[in-house]
Amino acid sequence: MTSGARLVILGRQGAGKGTQCVRLSRHFVVPHISTGDMLRAAVREDTEVGIAVKEIMDTGGLVGDTTMVALVQKRISLDDARTRGYILDGFPRTVFQAQAFDEMSVDQPLHVVLDLVVPREMVVQRLSARRVCRDCGANFTASGVEPRPWTCENCGGDVVHRADDTPEAINRRLDLYESQTAPLIEFYGRTGRLVEINGVGSPDDVFSRVTTAVDARR
Repeated sequence: MTSGARLVILGRQGAGKGTQCVRLSRHFVVPHISTGDMLRAAVREDTEVGIAVKEIMDTGGLVGDTTMVALVQKRISLDDARTRGYILDGFPRTVFQAQAFDEMSVDQPLHVVLDLVVPREMVVQRLSARRVCRDCGANFTASGVEPRPWTCENCGGDVVHRADDTPEAINRRLDLYESQTAPLIEFYGRTGRLVEINGVGSPDDVFSRVTTAVDARR
């Protein structure tokens, strides 16, 4: 990918966005900017933002537009994002955020928006089984025969079940996605920036579909 490539990855949580974004970041050599990771780091570090958003995140809610826009604006102003571009994961979540992002990136607009499409029941199943390293954020899938305690094979940190990965919190996030985030599909579709990707299949198959779509827009 040429320098300055700028992508957004949409889709329900559990659609495999995180895995695909990491692979895309390495494949195209651009930074992966995950607002979820940024917010969870703020909570762990007990920053002012972290204190403000912890309860919202624990109940599966969406952090306010103003907070998210400010967070992303600060991140994309850093040298790596300004010179090489980025992959945005978890932002924008609302049309308001998308409009604000278009305004802040008018000099370096997005090239393509990818929507990973996965059925809701599959998303609930995937997220309910997800486990996360408390230290490095690596994702794992519970099978029912995990060691106790479960430690991360990458860094040795504790592998835990996130408070917002209960079926109740997952379904709340999906309901919010349908009501607030799904209109982004129409927003980006109207401007010809949206490409839908079938997110069902092996990670390699989905990655191949994603890279093919990105290459077509280069």
